[in-house]
Amino acid sequence: MSRKTKRQLERDEQIYQLTTLVAGDFSLQEVLDKLAEAAVKIVGVKACSIRLLDEQTNDLKMRSTYGLSEQYRNKGPVTKDDAVVKAAFAGEAVVLDDMRVDDRVKYKEATITEGLVSQLTVAMRFRNKPIGVLRLYSPKPKCFDEDDIQLARAVASQCAVAITNAKLYAQRIEGARMAEQVRLAAHIQRRMIPEKAPWVKGLDIAATYIPCFEVGGDFYDFLQIGRSCVAVAIADVIGKGVPAALMMSLFRGAVRAYSDGTSSKDAVWGIISKLNKMMCQECRDGEFVTLFYAIIDIKDMTITYCNCGHEPTMLIRDGQTMGLEKGGIVLGVEAGAEYEIETRPLKDGDCLLFYSDGLIDATNFDGQLWGRESLLQTAKKFTNDSAEQMLGNILGYRRRFVGLARQVDDTSIIVVKIGQAKTWNNI
Repeated sequence: MSRKTKRQLERDEQIYQLTTLVAGDFSLQEVLDKLAEAAVKIVGVKACSIRLLDEQTNDLKMRSTYGLSEQYRNKGPVTKDDAVVKAAFAGEAVVLDDMRVDDRVKYKEATITEGLVSQLTVAMRFRNKPIGVLRLYSPKPKCFDEDDIQLARAVASQCAVAITNAKLYAQRIEGARMAEQVRLAAHIQRRMIPEKAPWVKGLDIAATYIPCFEVGGDFYDFLQIGRSCVAVAIADVIGKGVPAALMMSLFRGAVRAYSDGTSSKDAVWGIISKLNKMMCQECRDGEFVTLFYAIIDIKDMTITYCNCGHEPTMLIRDGQTMGLEKGGIVLGVEAGAEYEIETRPLKDGDCLLFYSDGLIDATNFDGQLWGRESLLQTAKKFTNDSAEQMLGNILGYRRRFVGLARQVDDTSIIVVKIGQAKTWNNI
């Protein structure tokens, strides 16, 4: 076997080895360092540098070298307007036979100090878009021939694919990290939603929360006030995903902090006013919170409530429905907003249905809304069942309507039945 043939086989094998970098799960820096070393060994020169284009600054940042000193690596900036880089990006393989005298060389003194004479520059391209340059250096003049140019292009081509793959791998790692963070956030958010409703003699309560994403902006809570009262709060933070979940977390803490354990109209008005002022400070343009806050007093058989731009809680009595709508605008828009508080009497057999708009805004594949009327017609069929059974049947009927259509809003629902438990079926 001739020396030339043997050398050609060695080069072919080394180029083939570059494909393992393309398919491997390496960090971007690992790939760059391996490629710079491989390019020097394949072409048989002194040194190599790899610069990647920063699209924001249009500079070519030195990302990896092999065979070059620290001083040379930091000699100064190189931009895409550099004459050699421009030509390489245009598709040329730029050969400088003697960098010491070539006017296209910006840093001649550094080049001479480093002992570099000739240079070959080729662009690294991915999908016809330049992403950087590969440069090879030799201490000899007129070192690079057509064979070297073809090899450099082959190496650069593998470099571009490997670099792109490494970037995608880094993005995948970051995506997995973010997914884990969202999973943990979702776990924490679930802990903020009560696992079960409180036990209050004379009330049967059931509730559930169904986020459309892992985390969301819906929220409900119960705060027991004495032995005969319970405060019920259900809210919806405008928005989806992590930002809404963070705002919801803040709002939940405020609801618990401001609820002072009393059930009068003045107490409810004070809570709503404080919440609104706080949200006006926290919300930015386009952000707000809807809230329905109520105190159910089973001893006095009353509900005292305020509806702040939320879906009205429905009172179902003797087959008839009425919306509890008194209140005011959403929270977080106007610091001086006025809110009306209403107290209404309750009676045995009443049913209170609290919900967020995600429940009624659910759509099927034809884009049809399930709607409030469907909700009420369904709810009235099960007023003699327990709160848990009623809630399950409502969600079952809605599921039957929407089928497998993907929903885009969170769903929260609370069912409160008034009276002694023995008055309901299957208890």
